[in-house]
Amino acid sequence: MKFAKRTNTCGELRISDAGKTVTLNGWVSQVRDLGGVIFINLRDRYGITQITVNSEFQDIYNSAKSLGLEFVISATGKVQQRTSANPNMPTGEIEVLADAIEILNTSEVTPFVVEEDIKASEELRFKYRYLDLRRKKIADNLVLRSNVYNIVHKNFEREKFIEVETPILMKSTPEGARDYLVPSRVHKGKFYALPQSPQTYKQILMVSGLDRYVQICKCFRDEDLRADRQPEFTQIDLEMSFVEEQDVFRVVEGVICDIWKEIKGVELKQPFRTMSYDEAMAAYGSDKPDLRIKGELKIVNITDTVRNTDFKVFADAISASGIVAGIKLSGQDVTRKIIDGLTDYVKTLKFGGLGYIKYNSDGTVSSPMLKFLSEEIQAGIKNDFSAEAGDVLFILSGEKKKVLSGLGNVRLKLAEQFSLTDETRDEFLWVNDFPLFGFDEESGTIVAEHHAFTMPHDADLAKLAEGCEDPGANAELLTSIRAICYDMVCNGSEFGSGSIRIHRGDIQSQVFNVLKLTKQEQEEKFGFLLGAFKYGAPPHGGFALGFDRIIATLCGTKDIRETIAFPKTTSAVGLMDNSPSPVDERQLKDLGITING
Repeated sequence: MKFAKRTNTCGELRISDAGKTVTLNGWVSQVRDLGGVIFINLRDRYGITQITVNSEFQDIYNSAKSLGLEFVISATGKVQQRTSANPNMPTGEIEVLADAIEILNTSEVTPFVVEEDIKASEELRFKYRYLDLRRKKIADNLVLRSNVYNIVHKNFEREKFIEVETPILMKSTPEGARDYLVPSRVHKGKFYALPQSPQTYKQILMVSGLDRYVQICKCFRDEDLRADRQPEFTQIDLEMSFVEEQDVFRVVEGVICDIWKEIKGVELKQPFRTMSYDEAMAAYGSDKPDLRIKGELKIVNITDTVRNTDFKVFADAISASGIVAGIKLSGQDVTRKIIDGLTDYVKTLKFGGLGYIKYNSDGTVSSPMLKFLSEEIQAGIKNDFSAEAGDVLFILSGEKKKVLSGLGNVRLKLAEQFSLTDETRDEFLWVNDFPLFGFDEESGTIVAEHHAFTMPHDADLAKLAEGCEDPGANAELLTSIRAICYDMVCNGSEFGSGSIRIHRGDIQSQVFNVLKLTKQEQEEKFGFLLGAFKYGAPPHGGFALGFDRIIATLCGTKDIRETIAFPKTTSAVGLMDNSPSPVDERQLKDLGITING
């Protein structure tokens, strides 16, 4: 089918193009028939241009009268200055006076109007995603995503990294989230897994001597979803040999700085700030603190100050080796209604209650706790917080980890309530020295906090050697071991995670012993990797950046689905193609699978 092909896009013509004869191709986004003249807004992914049709050209005028929304047309005419300019459109100073219009395809009435200020529900938008993608906002997100791809490739090429594709069908190594399993037709009863990450493959590449690997890859996790999670997601995955933590930091910071400079025109200061896991938890109650909050709202530990109190709530927490801590809010009008709302919020975090002390502007102090606290302790608390008139203290007590986490949530709630977050800037942070092991209270076992191949600090190797002999009796010792593990945080979100890996067999055996993996389990799950490690594994480490989260941050949205062409819902359903879906019995028979239930 021959048609008049475009000479320009719908977003590029300006007043300097007046007098030119042009052809535009696109979709009809609006038709206004004023009687004798018809105005058509023609849209493509680059923008919108007004096409004007006069009744003196009867054939063209009749064609224009038949147009419906989302018809695909070709329009040819002369660019001229608009009588009434539209300052809200980049092309608002001009119009194209049509002398030819060709209908390339018609459209049925769409299930929703394709417009920027869309009224359709998320479910409807996802079902008809091809219509939703015609909106400039969503299309621009995908264009930005493409631009970031190019920046990443150029950066790693400059750093002499080798791009290597790793398998999508791999061995299932159950750990962390559930694997997506793929049945084998040839080997009935056996399954491949879709990779949660290329972790094992990139470590093998280091053993192979390819000392700088990178890949923008798809990863898959069968887990409960939220707005910021998808069953399939994209990460910038890298691994390096003969490196230490700071070497990885430099490379990852470099690509982030390139992205921010090219996309936002912002020069980020290097090196990024670094904070240990313990420091982050103690000050902010989170391993991914948002550092944009005005006044920082740091946590203050007042356990020693109130240690000798008769106040039962505090005394019970301290006697159980817990803590008492709080946050100071300054310069805000904190009403009783706000305090009650925060108290109710804390209850949803499974705390009994939120204590508060309010230092009023008239010099008085308000708090239901005061009658239980001596004047000396009250003075000590005020001093710990450097509290002044107009300040309000919010206090929690109990088990240390829960108190810090609870106050971390209160901190974010206060920032939201009083608009304390500076949205005009991005704050990057490295959080490092995470625990190597955690304790799972539900199962009563020691678990890997990151993964089983993370190297502990040299200073903690003696603890590992001692604790691995009897993990059950050495839980406290083992959970005190720090790993060379690190996260990159931006604006309170985890941008990525990585570590220096274990490359020595004796250390790996000790870690497996702590995790109570038998020799048979080690061989079944990781035999191919352990086998490779026997033949000269170099010291190595790496990182994985969450590509979708980076794009969402650059686009100013918290929902990564707005940056993905064909996202799934929070229940992992693809509404457009109706996936997952049943398959016929023949396919199941070929795979040797019977569906029960």
